Amino acid sequence: MSALYTSPPTNDGEVVPIGALPTVVRDAAPATVVSPGEQHGLTPDGRPARPVRSTVSLVIPTKNEAANIAWVLDQVPSCVDEVIIVDGHSTDATLVTARFARPDVRVVAQQNTGKGDALLAGFQAALGDVIVMIDADGSMSPGEIPHYLHFLDNGYDFVKGSRFMGGGGSRDISPTRRFGNRALLHLVNGLFDAQLTDLCYGFCAFHRRYLDYLDLTTPGFEVETKMIISALKSGLRMAEVPSLEMPRRFGHSNLRTFRDGTRVLRTVLREHETGMSGHAVQHVRDLVHHGAPAAAVVAAATAASVTGSSAPSVPAVRSS
Repeated sequence: MSALYTSPPTNDGEVVPIGALPTVVRDAAPATVVSPGEQHGLTPDGRPARPVRSTVSLVIPTKNEAANIAWVLDQVPSCVDEVIIVDGHSTDATLVTARFARPDVRVVAQQNTGKGDALLAGFQAALGDVIVMIDADGSMSPGEIPHYLHFLDNGYDFVKGSRFMGGGGSRDISPTRRFGNRALLHLVNGLFDAQLTDLCYGFCAFHRRYLDYLDLTTPGFEVETKMIISALKSGLRMAEVPSLEMPRRFGHSNLRTFRDGTRVLRTVLREHETGMSGHAVQHVRDLVHHGAPAAAVVAAATAASVTGSSAPSVPAVRSS
């Protein structure tokens, strides 16, 4: 026997079946009054108030990316409140295309050169509580941004993408770059007591309040490593999320594997303060300065990070 769901009795004591209830248009709800306690993060009964959603700024450094920037901007999710294009003196139609694809985009003109300098200019201009950084070449999907925000909303301070953890991947990295990233990653994990799975990947997000702790003083591609090491040294809670790196959609990359890899290695050694002896650090720096093969430099640095003393001497090879 099926039950008949009814409404509460009316003023006359009549019980009306739910299906027979008339549609009622209610008056607008009264304006919400915020108490002084809620303004300071507390409800009237003294409990913590539910925090307001953090605003999100997306920073995209660009230089001659007219063929790619529209695709990137079209993929930006609704959780992003502000998009900042930092233009590094583009000579193509990058800015016209960006403004057509997203009329509310903010454009910051880069004064100097280098990816690190562009990111710093964008970070300083950002107004959001959270800052996200991605590349403009289409190799990173803005659709992944909500995964980063999830961890920032749940107690983490700095979130970075990883191509080499479960769920991540790369359809662009070459064997040489893969080897270099793995060697540098092993070095960073050893020197800074970390358990990272990726290093040279620039899809990151962080709370803006920690910007000063990231110490953005490097102008080039090594800025990503600099940020990660600075976050580790500052004691920030860091999380990695899986990310899929795709090939650049159009054009050619500005990355130079050996030149930029050497700059990353120099950044790692410069940032290290304890663990390796000063003699070991100086030995590795000399190898870098005199143009020793990358494999020899990484081997010497890795050995020093493990033993805490000077690595075996490796003959320096001067570049022509």
